[in-house]
Amino acid sequence: MTGRLLTGRFFKLLFSLLLALVFVVLGVGVTYGLRWSRNLPDYHALDSLTLGAVTQVYARDGSPLGTLVPKIGETNVSRTLVSLDEISPFMTAALISNEDRHFFEHYGLDPNGIARQFRRLSQNENVQGGSTLTNQLVKNTLLADYQSARTAERKVKEWLLSVQVERSFTKEEILQDYLNIIYWGDGGPVELYGIYSASQAYFGKTPKQLDLAESLYLTTLIPGPGLYYPNYTRQRPLMKALLARMVEDKWVTQAQADAAWAEKLQPRGWKVAYDSAGNLSGAKLVNRSATYLRAVSTSRAPHFMQQVQQELVTRFGREKVYGSGGLRVYTTLDPQAQNAVEAASRKAKIPYGTTLAAVVSDPYTGEVLGMVGQKLVGNAPPADWNNAAQGQRQIGSSIKPLLYTTALSTGIKQLDLYEDTPISFPCPTCPTGRYEPKDFEGEMTNRSMTLREALDRSLNLPTVRLADKIGLPTFFGKLNELNIPPNDGTGLAAALGAVETTPVKMAAAYAPFANGGLYRAPRYISRVTTARGELLYDSASEIGKAHRVWTPQVAYLGLDMIKGVVDDLGTREGGFSEPARIAGWPVGGKTGTSTGPKDLWFVGVNPYYVGAVWIGRQKGGNMAYNIYSGVWAPPIWHDMMVPLLQNKAVRDFAQPAGIEYVAHPDAGPYTKVKVALVDPAYKDTTNTVIETVPTAPQYREASLPSSGGGMVITLDRLTLKMATEFTPPDRIIRRRVSATELPAFAPDPNPQPLKEEKPDPAAVKQQAAGNGTTDGIPNAPKN
Repeated sequence: MTGRLLTGRFFKLLFSLLLALVFVVLGVGVTYGLRWSRNLPDYHALDSLTLGAVTQVYARDGSPLGTLVPKIGETNVSRTLVSLDEISPFMTAALISNEDRHFFEHYGLDPNGIARQFRRLSQNENVQGGSTLTNQLVKNTLLADYQSARTAERKVKEWLLSVQVERSFTKEEILQDYLNIIYWGDGGPVELYGIYSASQAYFGKTPKQLDLAESLYLTTLIPGPGLYYPNYTRQRPLMKALLARMVEDKWVTQAQADAAWAEKLQPRGWKVAYDSAGNLSGAKLVNRSATYLRAVSTSRAPHFMQQVQQELVTRFGREKVYGSGGLRVYTTLDPQAQNAVEAASRKAKIPYGTTLAAVVSDPYTGEVLGMVGQKLVGNAPPADWNNAAQGQRQIGSSIKPLLYTTALSTGIKQLDLYEDTPISFPCPTCPTGRYEPKDFEGEMTNRSMTLREALDRSLNLPTVRLADKIGLPTFFGKLNELNIPPNDGTGLAAALGAVETTPVKMAAAYAPFANGGLYRAPRYISRVTTARGELLYDSASEIGKAHRVWTPQVAYLGLDMIKGVVDDLGTREGGFSEPARIAGWPVGGKTGTSTGPKDLWFVGVNPYYVGAVWIGRQKGGNMAYNIYSGVWAPPIWHDMMVPLLQNKAVRDFAQPAGIEYVAHPDAGPYTKVKVALVDPAYKDTTNTVIETVPTAPQYREASLPSSGGGMVITLDRLTLKMATEFTPPDRIIRRRVSATELPAFAPDPNPQPLKEEKPDPAAVKQQAAGNGTTDGIPNAPKN
């Protein structure tokens, strides 16, 4: 009796303890569950989640230029979204049979799978991945930050979100999103995400074209692409087991299964042999890179596209560029200019073991029109490294026009005399304690000469004397304004080109010579919209954002000097830039050769374009000692400019007020040379009054050439629609567009004035002068 009583008390006590433990576990579970549920991501994000949608990029004429693919961290992701009706039904059937056979029956959670997770938690084991397609979709999207975590918190959040997703989305939507986000392996420069990338990489097909055998192959890759792709013999039995499940689940007939198994499947990169029954008789991976896809999906201007991608991310952020449906990006690239640069690159003769970079820009807007970052050979794709925008190289004597023009802004004149004789400066960091520059190859004239001649002959000794006279702070300040700052610790050697920058930036630094003294940073993008057409950015709003580095008069004096570099002396007379001459056109420019020589340059302008060419070894290092920039770089610049100018009206650079010409005092090749000076009767070019003269209308009316065709229309700055007679003049901006773009800027068909306001006569006149004009430059002088 006593024993039964003790036993009964023991079981009551044990039951009470177990009950208490259950309540404690439930309490802890509820506590953590409530806390974790409060931090859940918003599942409604799947409504607009595009899972890294591609950004479409267009040239300035509206032609497709390519697409930009997203990144996860620093990894390029290849992903093109497709709808469910663009995917083979064999693929969706294989996926369901392999990953989630009860997909159309459950409510986002698999009870058997949950039981397995609790068992693992109770045994202090790692929590494995979700067992339903919904779980995996949530893990790879809404819980992407927790993707690698194997914790109870991540798993509970995954379950809670899965239920919410199943309540709000159809099974078809969930399946479609899953197929667009799943990881399918290494694509070389990119990672393969989504069925489109997988079908392209492994079979060169669209998802709609996949047959049953190919669908089996792709589906069995999902659990471990890196494990199974290099081991087809291990993957083949998995495909057979999946085929049997698909027959059992009645997705395919036995006859379809037999035909698929007998198919002589050849995944890219593999050489596979089969017997008559479909069994492997031999399999060899012959080309691992056969599945590699390009990081930038374009066959046009890949280096330019790199810069577009960089500017987009800088301006909008990665999420905006690759999320929310992607973007539609209209760039500054001119297909004609790009073709000209590419043709010149292919034709170019350059020293053995070197490569090149070349760029053409619009000096009046800062728009980059064409670019190559490597020497092109036939139709072979160039290396990824973009020497035009990424390579920091010493610019040699191409810096000299910037120094000479800075000197002209201080009142020094082209005809002032400087000595080409030995010179020495104290230099604590130099091996001898002195800085003693030499002219090219150590030769010098040992005489005085005009600054005009010193620049024509690219002599170093007069140049260093000039830099010393105006002072390095003055010169370095100007270089900073032109966005080519000198290197730390650089002294007078900077005057001879011991400064590093890129061809794109050098072209921008020379643009003020052509446009009247205004610096604009290089620009690659004209307009950006969302996929739905919402305007995010329009460069027209920044048309006035320019920094004045020279007065119009000083800029013209500098232009006159670099025109002299090209025209004054032929090659036999000691000049270096004769190959840059273009018959019938005014051209200005300057060569540059860095010590070694390591780098060869030519940077030049004409009335429509500014461009730069660089030649050198990709990894640095010296070329042969007898290599000269004048032999190699100017011809390339010439060859890329000639096709661009063929259909242009010949014109000269716009000359500002206050310029007069005098004869060069020297004989010989200078007998017929006229040198530009500022008229003494005109205000001093250093007078700040000149800086306050309105410049934008002057340079726009006087020297802005047509680039890219189309028409110029006037827009309301606030609405970005065509201005009407009721648009206030201070809200009017001008923009060049193509005819196909006009409907996007259509104004209100029945515009109404604001209360107590009348149509402004000036606005009416301005609208009539702008809208409907097709010559590209209303009111521009005819040259």
